[in-house]
Amino acid sequence: MIRVLLVDDDPLVRAGLRLMLSGAGDIDVVAEAGDGGEVPALVDEHRPDLVLMDIRMPDVDGLGATTALRTRPDPPTVVMLTTFREDEQVLRALQAGAAGFLLKHTPPAEIVAAVRRAHAGEPVLSPAVTEQLIARVTRGIGTDRRPGSAEARTRLDRLGTREREVAVAVGQGKTNAEIAAELYMSLATVKAHVSHILTKLELTNRVQIALAVHSAGLT
Repeated sequence: MIRVLLVDDDPLVRAGLRLMLSGAGDIDVVAEAGDGGEVPALVDEHRPDLVLMDIRMPDVDGLGATTALRTRPDPPTVVMLTTFREDEQVLRALQAGAAGFLLKHTPPAEIVAAVRRAHAGEPVLSPAVTEQLIARVTRGIGTDRRPGSAEARTRLDRLGTREREVAVAVGQGKTNAEIAAELYMSLATVKAHVSHILTKLELTNRVQIALAVHSAGLT
């Protein structure tokens, strides 16, 4: 069972999310919050596996709450929700450790599937958000690592040959199963490589791997 904490300042949005997620037999909405400031206490109390959170809230926003969670040992996975395709906080949220980003008008079935993918460690980005994210990285907006920069390439030089191949595939948005088929590896080997990449690059999730790869100009 995937334990989920919902965080949104709009009670109607929370009600809709609870309704759609509760219909899935493997997802349990364990708590709700109306502001990011409530998140730490609710995480301590309910131990959710995943936090589905609005990025824009009046007091503590999703970015602040995500940053606070990432300082904890074994934090829950965070997936951000927004109504804005070009929200300038998207890149900052992903860099802070969010595992993915979805638009609020994403169809219910896709939100349920995204929760499952994020819990399994797979990337979760709406296609529109992915397009905007890559455009931002390509222009060097919101990051001090410009595409193809020597710094970004040097950072990726910490990786072995196969790890680098896996990192590039992650940057292309491929799932573990797709990477395994493309590179003729077992699924367990791909997962091990992803884990090693995160450790060597001092990152927290595969979305950050993708950002590093794009910054180095490798996709």
